[in-house]
Amino acid sequence: MTRSEYFNRRRICFIDDRNAIAGYVARQAEADLRHVVEVAEGVVAQSFLFNLRWDMEQTQEPVVFDGDIDWLHQPGDDSEWVFAFNRMRYWICLGQAYAHSGDERYARTFASQLCHWIRTVRRDDPACAKAWRSIEAGLRMEYWTKAMQYFSDSPAITDEVMTCYLTSVADHAEFLSSVWGSYHLMSNWGVLENHGLFLASLALEDSELSRRYTAEALRRLALEIDIQVYDDGMQWEQSPMYHNEVTHCYLDVVLLSHRLGLKLPPIIEEKTHLMCRAALVWQKEDGTQPTMGDSDRIDQRDIITKAAYIFSDRQLKAAGYEHLDFDSVWDLGFEAIEAYDRLARSEKPQGLCVLGESGNAFYHHNGLYVRFHCGTLGAGHGHSDKLHLDLFANGEDILIDPGRYTYVDKPERYEFKDSTAHNTTTVDNLNFTICTDSWECSKLSAPIGFKAVEKRALVALQGSHQGYLDRNVLPRRTITILSERLILVSDVFIAQGEHSYQSHWHFNDSGAVHITDGRTYFSSAKNSVELQSVSAHPVKRTIKETRLSRRYNEAVDNKTLVVEMETNGFASLHTLIAINTPDSFEAATMEKIPVFSNFKQIQFSDDMIEAVKIQHKGSAFLVVLAHQEWASPTDTFNADGCIGFGSLVVFDRATGEKEIGTRLLC
Repeated sequence: MTRSEYFNRRRICFIDDRNAIAGYVARQAEADLRHVVEVAEGVVAQSFLFNLRWDMEQTQEPVVFDGDIDWLHQPGDDSEWVFAFNRMRYWICLGQAYAHSGDERYARTFASQLCHWIRTVRRDDPACAKAWRSIEAGLRMEYWTKAMQYFSDSPAITDEVMTCYLTSVADHAEFLSSVWGSYHLMSNWGVLENHGLFLASLALEDSELSRRYTAEALRRLALEIDIQVYDDGMQWEQSPMYHNEVTHCYLDVVLLSHRLGLKLPPIIEEKTHLMCRAALVWQKEDGTQPTMGDSDRIDQRDIITKAAYIFSDRQLKAAGYEHLDFDSVWDLGFEAIEAYDRLARSEKPQGLCVLGESGNAFYHHNGLYVRFHCGTLGAGHGHSDKLHLDLFANGEDILIDPGRYTYVDKPERYEFKDSTAHNTTTVDNLNFTICTDSWECSKLSAPIGFKAVEKRALVALQGSHQGYLDRNVLPRRTITILSERLILVSDVFIAQGEHSYQSHWHFNDSGAVHITDGRTYFSSAKNSVELQSVSAHPVKRTIKETRLSRRYNEAVDNKTLVVEMETNGFASLHTLIAINTPDSFEAATMEKIPVFSNFKQIQFSDDMIEAVKIQHKGSAFLVVLAHQEWASPTDTFNADGCIGFGSLVVFDRATGEKEIGTRLLC
């Protein structure tokens, strides 16, 4: 196939008017364009740095080649550099810089590096195994085929270059069609590979073989999205970053299938939309995804924006960009700009949003964001984060997931992956999930009892796990959101024998953390947050030096509160989080209240039922939480004059409520 034949076919049809799009991004996305041109200039100079928004393993120091590029070079102990290098996402930057400037240096660099890689990195050479991992082969087919679009009128893309390119695309397609099995069915690898096979099949000349590749790619992608994506829309690996990578692939497939009139298995379109809706509910108020599992802090609104256009979803539009962003417009095309602007915006989800099958709950209200997780590990990319709590308010993170930092099997991997790296509880200073290396575990901890309820502006989140059954301990966490300023976190340990219990609280590094009079304070320019705990047992509070990783290969110093207690048998710890702004601080009060049986006229023991009285800024609540069944034969409780029934009941004392209350959990 000649170069003119290839470009006239328009089977890889993302860009519709290259010059018009270049003009649009120069006006609307100047900072993004400037960054892309910087990347392109580095590639021309053979200087490689991975710092684009969705680079899966970012780097901070460029690697420069003076002579021929060594495509198998590894500058440190992390093979991820070689993997990222051989994906060639940076070649799309060459294309976008060329579209902006018409500078033939970018086209010549693309053609030269492309042909050099094809000549020197051979699939049949064992020394090239890292460059020819199947996931890299799949990603290359996206980045190569998208990059080639930009150079349609460049003399640097000769017929000889096109022949070299298409010969390698055919080699990639043959390879990708041969490497599918049970691992690929369940892993994001399979999606990235078969997305690549799909695009490679469209780049090849129309034939029985290329059509077979297309059909097989869609068949596999349909199976993968069916098994990997829960009915709530969450990709099972429990990592928003990899969820979004998978979503990106499926959005491409849906978009091109629509444009080319390809018959798409219905489940692909249905579950792709569900995945976008899941990303919508976990999105923080600043547009970023949570750093759950192996995830970086990334503004995900480009994914949401593209999905809003493809599915004409007004609620997604409300959470996306006002106008098409730099990344989206190149894939959607110039004609999509006006169509996206015409799409009306509705309101973003507010209140409680539950992804029940995956064990994730989110609460949004007036800038308050709470995330609670009680679901499966999610395989290698999942972290030991059951019962973890994220908290975002007044425009910033307060309690955070510290991220991932590295994939290399060394202490730093577990520093960010273990139970102690999350806002959860541990028993006897032991992890409830035990890693054997960066990806495998020798001990898992099945989630149980996940619940999420919203009634009368009150929210209850609850869950437990089996990670300490071998130590005769069952931990359970109940989060009661009383208002946008008050959150009660109740941790109980149903146990036998002597144990120590730890509660971990990782703060955002934007604020100062200190302990005064037994209370812990987080103070920043936007928030003044107070944490206090009550328990029947003595507690010890310690501020520890920890680290936070917002991006791969990058970490900053951080502060973590650890609250610890020791006891024999049952234990409970109630932590009140009071959210203030710096100019309106008011201390909260909390105390344990005895609970009595109205029928039996006895006081219940703490391992049966407890009550906590809370006051803050004119609000007053009584929270009654049961740990066992207690109403036998026919009973109600009495706590501070409040009478009710249930396992979690809240009384609004500021309104004088004393009977029945709001039963959140039965």
